[in-house]
Amino acid sequence: MLRLWQGSRGALLSVLIAITASQMSALAQTAPPGAPAIARVVGTVKSVSAETLIVNSDSGGEVTATLAATTKILRVPPGEKDLKNATPLQAQDLQVGDRVLVRGQGSADGHTVAALSVIVMKQADVSAKQEREREDWQKRGVGGLVTAVDAATGTITISVGGFGGTHNAVVHAGKETIARRYAPGSVKFDDARPAPIDQIKPGDQLRARGMRSADGNEITAEEIVSGTFRNIAGTVTAVDIAAKSVTVQDAIAKVSVVVRITGDSQIKKLPAEMAQRIAFRLKGGAGEGQSPGTGQGSGAQGARPAGSPGGQFQRGPGGGNGAPDLQRFLSRLPNVELTELQKGDAVMIVSTATDSGSVTAISMLAGVEAILTASSAKSAAMMLSPWTLGAAGGEGESAP
Repeated sequence: MLRLWQGSRGALLSVLIAITASQMSALAQTAPPGAPAIARVVGTVKSVSAETLIVNSDSGGEVTATLAATTKILRVPPGEKDLKNATPLQAQDLQVGDRVLVRGQGSADGHTVAALSVIVMKQADVSAKQEREREDWQKRGVGGLVTAVDAATGTITISVGGFGGTHNAVVHAGKETIARRYAPGSVKFDDARPAPIDQIKPGDQLRARGMRSADGNEITAEEIVSGTFRNIAGTVTAVDIAAKSVTVQDAIAKVSVVVRITGDSQIKKLPAEMAQRIAFRLKGGAGEGQSPGTGQGSGAQGARPAGSPGGQFQRGPGGGNGAPDLQRFLSRLPNVELTELQKGDAVMIVSTATDSGSVTAISMLAGVEAILTASSAKSAAMMLSPWTLGAAGGEGESAP
């Protein structure tokens, strides 16, 4: 989701921001003068030598760029729109994984380019930016399901899920707010495109980043990502490893649905102890800031490090134990393989929205039997919404 949605996985997110073809193309407009705009290749470096550069093109396939003594190689920081802050590089400075835009004379078959210029975004720079974005989305972000939209005033009300129930938060969007929306059926943050807020509808998932009020219930948004997704909670009835899919009996829609798993899908599994703790809180068995059986505050201090299996959650921005805590915890859990899911497992899923009999998983959380027992399937599935928008990966990739 704005890969919330990261060009890649949560994102990220995200949060969270991978370099997109559109960013690189914008930089190409300010490439060194005099170079004929005959061919442009945007992609990731697969291999490099003193005289050649093999690029995995974003448009598909490999392209070999030949480097000459006159080829200009420039390094730019992620997010730059021109070359004012570019610094020269040598061919030996290029590394596998770097993002590049190669501009030069292309061959008739499109497989080779005599490079006139190479614009480079170093993998280390991209990773550092993604990490900064991801952290900022977690610290200054809020997410949930849209309940009301007033496009005239730029006000969006969302329902934010937490362990003790839900509460409303108000997102204020202005002229400077960057608003993006996932493409239908997409799970990639890079597929999110600029969109006015009047495209946001009740029932959509949304995440915003910006300045929060002291109580955390209002946010003046610098950035918003939104999309229409489907919440699923139920029991696995079949696992098809070859087809990379699971069939789930959806307790919300009361139907059987085939859930496709892709390389962008995130599959996590809650430790049994943590699932029991969340279930206990959903039942109202623990007071504010307490974990069952401990009598201790559930902030950063606890019997185990925050984020460790069975460890305690951290308080999110604005106080309380809301969705940001769950997001941080889930992001620290290792991904599990499809082979680890079994018939009868209880799962909560956020997927693409479609009218067909199958969907694509964006995020899937297993080990949630206790949670579904303690809460309605719909309420439980809503808990994943902010994490989905920020998985990435992100905040990406950068997904919020």
